[in-house]
Amino acid sequence: TDLRPLDILSEAVPAGGPARGMRVFQAQGVRGFQLSASRPRALAFPASRLFIHCDRFPEEFSIIVTLRLLRRPAERNEYIFTLMVEESPSVLVGLRYAPDKLHFLFWSQERAGGWQTRVTFPNVSLSDNQWHTLILAVSGQSFSLTVDCSIPKDVVVETPFPASLSVRRASFYLGNRRRRKGVFTGLLRQLVLLPGADATPRICHAVNFKVATLSVPTVLQDVPAKPVSNEVLKYPYETDMKVTLGARPHCSKQEKAQFWFNASRRGLYLCNGSTWVSMLEVQHRLDYVEEYQNLVTNSETMGIEVFTIPKVGLFAAMANRITPPGSAIYRWTDGKFVHYQNIPTYQAQSWKYFTIGKKIFLAVANFEQNERGQEFSVIYKWSRRKAKFITYQRITTHSARDWEAFVIEGEAFLAVVNHREGNNHNIDSVIYRWNPRTGLFETNQTIPTSGAYDWEFFTIGPYSFLAVANTFNGTSTKIHSHIYIWLSGSFQLFQSILTFGAADWEVFHIGDRVFLAVANSHSYDSGMPAPSNFYAINSSIYELNITAQMFVKFQDLLTYSALDWEFFSVGDDSFLVVANSFDGFTFSVNSIIYRWQGYEGFVAAHHLPTVGCRDWEAFHTAEGSYLFYSSAKEPLSKVLKLKTT
Repeated sequence: TDLRPLDILSEAVPAGGPARGMRVFQAQGVRGFQLSASRPRALAFPASRLFIHCDRFPEEFSIIVTLRLLRRPAERNEYIFTLMVEESPSVLVGLRYAPDKLHFLFWSQERAGGWQTRVTFPNVSLSDNQWHTLILAVSGQSFSLTVDCSIPKDVVVETPFPASLSVRRASFYLGNRRRRKGVFTGLLRQLVLLPGADATPRICHAVNFKVATLSVPTVLQDVPAKPVSNEVLKYPYETDMKVTLGARPHCSKQEKAQFWFNASRRGLYLCNGSTWVSMLEVQHRLDYVEEYQNLVTNSETMGIEVFTIPKVGLFAAMANRITPPGSAIYRWTDGKFVHYQNIPTYQAQSWKYFTIGKKIFLAVANFEQNERGQEFSVIYKWSRRKAKFITYQRITTHSARDWEAFVIEGEAFLAVVNHREGNNHNIDSVIYRWNPRTGLFETNQTIPTSGAYDWEFFTIGPYSFLAVANTFNGTSTKIHSHIYIWLSGSFQLFQSILTFGAADWEVFHIGDRVFLAVANSHSYDSGMPAPSNFYAINSSIYELNITAQMFVKFQDLLTYSALDWEFFSVGDDSFLVVANSFDGFTFSVNSIIYRWQGYEGFVAAHHLPTVGCRDWEAFHTAEGSYLFYSSAKEPLSKVLKLKTT
């Protein structure tokens, strides 16, 4: 040999493409051969095609293998390759994988009859559906295995590798030992013999060690993502195509060449290694909104929470004002919301659904005391046995308006908005931390608030934020609402924004841009002359300015005692709907859907008749997309269906 790499795998592939018994398969964006168990002899070639000038196997060498093994719980041995003489069942040289072990086999002929030697490398875990590159370096009695360029595993044995191993009349067999038993079931991308040298320095300089390349057959080499013309692939290949359903999954090099089907958009997307690329999508556009369901409620409804319990269904929890009968939970059945469960509440303001591990919770913000004069809000837990929510934990609150649940650095938190205590609106709202040992929420931090209505949690990159909507300080609604940032284990003030009876914050993203919309409900200041209309005021949309590291005003929209914003999308279009509740004269006020128009900002697109509108929720089912609004002035909420073209 002349110390050039001897590509065993390429030698087995005819010039026109894969041999019989071989299929080109793509996994995680990388191609390899899948070998057939039915024709082991078809996956062989004479050793003389590699050892042209000498019929002796090198005394010192490296074997480089790139492979992908399936997760296979059953214990079995699989041969990566063997070198065997035609008349003998013995393996001259071979590489065999067993669960969590790699065996290198060789035949020593120095004594009469010869014998088989097996060098075992323990704790080699390859069965994980991932690509791995192995480098086996052999020199005398020393054997070294490097997996994915990690720390080598060294083994010294009593019997050295033969100094003169004849390969006359021998053949290489890919993925087998000349019989069907023990055939390699994974994917094989690289199999190279490098005589006279340790290949580790030549391999371990690549960016991706797991698929580091010394020599790969042409048919397995990458091709341009886009053909230069309309020509078909020179080497057709298959892929272990996986189609993911549900919410938008992660797309990285691990998911490359995998598909995601977005049921709500009826679109098929391909992961290119970094982003999801649309392959086929029905682009829906909002045409108009139609009344779909009138839902008669227990009483006026202050808030709605729509949520899905896995393997159970879609639900809506209504925060009803009057007790009894309390608040109701509805389940989506045959395309409509149907009453499912009543829960005692005390002028409930809002619900919050959240999960911790496998536990499912629903927290209610109670505004008033119960029959015993006690004032607390309640966390309910979903009972899988009873198929309903049952009381889990009571927490003392003060005219609670809202709950917000979130996770930071793996820890679960629950924040309550305390509106007032008696006539004092300047009180603390509380953030609770989940204690996994006791299984309860415990006080973690208090934050001063003024007649607060809403918490809004959001993240930007690695940073976590919590915005509070302050409404009234006892004399004025013209006060600052605050945005807090999580630093060193607690929330610290990040930015203050002047608001006017702020009732809601809504954070949303359009492309890479981050927006924060505030719903201003009314303008009142005891020390100032009364305006012509307390309730016809601007609500504002702010955009994050990365350079300034703060939110700056982007747009003002005239609203009428706005109590809620809800962001939603239809196809590629983005929308905001506002809950207008009172114009100073009547509660029968149009709430408005605004369409995102890029440079123009948000432009009014649809005017929806509502009565004392308090809350909007957008949701999707297999049948389509919907908006759900609650009325704080009549016991009737409405489901509206978004009609698209």
